[in-house]
Amino acid sequence: MRLALPQWAGTLAVKAAAFITVMCCALAALLGVLVHVSVTNQTVGQARDLALSRLSDATEAYEAGDALLPGAGLDPGGLPAPLRELALSGKRGTMVSTHQGRPTMWAAGPADGHRALAVEVDYSQQARTIAGLDRSILWSSALAIGATALVGAFAVTRVTRRMHGTARVARRISAGDLDARVNDPRTKDPTRPQDEVATVAAALDSMASSLQSKLLSEQRFTADVAHELRTPLTGLHAAAELLPPGRPTELVRDRVAALRTLTEDLLEISRLDTGRERLEVDSEELGALAERVVRASGTDTEVRVVRDVRVETDRRRLERVLGNLVANAHKHGAPPVVLTVDGPVVTVRDHGGGYPEYLVAHGPQRFRTEGGAKGHGLGLTIASGQAEVLGARLSFANAVDEGAVAVLTLPVIADDAGGH
Repeated sequence: MRLALPQWAGTLAVKAAAFITVMCCALAALLGVLVHVSVTNQTVGQARDLALSRLSDATEAYEAGDALLPGAGLDPGGLPAPLRELALSGKRGTMVSTHQGRPTMWAAGPADGHRALAVEVDYSQQARTIAGLDRSILWSSALAIGATALVGAFAVTRVTRRMHGTARVARRISAGDLDARVNDPRTKDPTRPQDEVATVAAALDSMASSLQSKLLSEQRFTADVAHELRTPLTGLHAAAELLPPGRPTELVRDRVAALRTLTEDLLEISRLDTGRERLEVDSEELGALAERVVRASGTDTEVRVVRDVRVETDRRRLERVLGNLVANAHKHGAPPVVLTVDGPVVTVRDHGGGYPEYLVAHGPQRFRTEGGAKGHGLGLTIASGQAEVLGARLSFANAVDEGAVAVLTLPVIADDAGGH
């Protein structure tokens, strides 16, 4: 079973800081051990050479029958037992131990009568030197680790800040802001080193520019086609009105009307795409407006006003949004269709098969339908575009007990936010 790490532990900055700290600790420990071992061996070697030199002098004095120097003696009381046994076996050796509360370097060798001749050398200064060295290694390692971690965190934070900036721009582009760009200065100056973040930023800017260019071309094409169709359609409509009554005439007029509606929808979408639509704001009672939309639609739609509210909105655009939602519910759903007003929230629900999965996940897309549905996907596209112009939020979902649900949330007047 894997342990669940906290959310902050997954960030690149934390991982990089942890990696830098671990590597610094490992490097400091390795260097500290090497320095400690090297200095300790050198210090102990010097003390051992001094002790053996004094042992040689003491041995010559003992063999000559002279008095032993201070610090030398036969079988002294503080001599370590392993060193005594080594001397009694006929060999010389040295050993560091504590004698009378201070570090001492002992050197011992054999003497006549199965006795050990030993000398002691004060090792306190050398021990203090090694201890001081260890403290210096610890403090300098801690300082080096801290400084390296700070510098590394600063460098990594600069990189992650640029990556977060790139991610924010990518999210803005996904939300529809095709003018968003990273504009990393490294991508503007070819003399500066191009790191991976700059490469990703340049690729994202290039992708956004290409996508914007293609969408603008599509929008211009849609607008041009719609404008070019208006003139011949007007003539075709006039000619259809002159045909003699009959079933063929009715079919022609019906198809001409459908084509004119499609053309007008395309023109409206092209105007929405340009982002130049302007609101004509007025204060409206939402319940009365909803009932007016349903009457104008000529459909059997139930209106429920749970809580009425006054909104500041563009009446024509709001009627267009609600009219499209009601028409779509009757065309692609199944009765009963219910329009509910609950404060600034208007819900249109049918009891058909529900919205396609792509529409719930990504919103309406022009000229895309699924499941054998008829239409061009323009009605909901126009409703979403007009809702955006109104500053409202339009969302689509499928009811648990079957049916499609469109929810329009409108801004309200602050003084009347509580309703009536």
